[in-house]
Amino acid sequence: MVEPPPEVREHYRSEIVEAERLTRGAGRLELVRTREIIRRYLPPGPLMIVDVGGGPGVHARWLAHDGHTVHLVDPMPNHVEEARRLAGRRVTAVVGDARNLALRSQSVDAVLLLGPLYHLTARVDRVRALAEARRIVGPGGLVFVAAISRFASLIDGLSRMFLVDPRFRSIVEQDLRDGQHRNPDRTEHWFTTAYFHHPAEVPGEATEAGLECLEVVGVEGIAGWFGGLFDRWDDPAHREALVFAAAATGSEPSLLGASTHLMMIARRPEG
Repeated sequence: MVEPPPEVREHYRSEIVEAERLTRGAGRLELVRTREIIRRYLPPGPLMIVDVGGGPGVHARWLAHDGHTVHLVDPMPNHVEEARRLAGRRVTAVVGDARNLALRSQSVDAVLLLGPLYHLTARVDRVRALAEARRIVGPGGLVFVAAISRFASLIDGLSRMFLVDPRFRSIVEQDLRDGQHRNPDRTEHWFTTAYFHHPAEVPGEATEAGLECLEVVGVEGIAGWFGGLFDRWDDPAHREALVFAAAATGSEPSLLGASTHLMMIARRPEG
């Protein structure tokens, strides 16, 4: 297994606690929308689902609660250790690589790739990860793929005024040019080594891997950028309005790039 670069490992060890990220701010909207999209597409269960790049098991937890069996694969040992604490809730977890899964061909019902494509900066590696998902899922099985929008740093930099810093401006210019996001000084809140997708290129990678793209949606939509609104997340009416705004713009092609995260729903063709 090829480990993530040192700066990526350090990012997930010290700068960000992945299990907590989806419990605050716009992360809560990301979690709600991710659940809604996946549940909308999944056929009736119980299903065998592989959560590739599943981190500490945030999604494995609710999928198991829904009655599915989940096998989680992640390159970070600390994430796998956390996910293993869910044992007994239909969850297993191993350290592994999205590009080389130790699973039989056509042995599962659905695959989640909700993180690996962020940090596979070479197209050949992203296509290989998608092809591995295609290999292990049965005919007609679904593959859910997350990507970070090409425009995420630009909008985030504007909303938090990082753009006034020439170093961040340079990062954004490279993001817009080729999607290759780098943070050479490891400045906090400027993310880590990653690839940011243009919405139009995600289906092409799926096609190259032998998958059929059903839809690409924006997860948070424009709602994800109004940070102050999340202070009232616990107010049911306020929360519903945020989710409504995210869903209302999620499938609008002209606004896809305005969402921090994109999700592609793909399928292994029958036969």
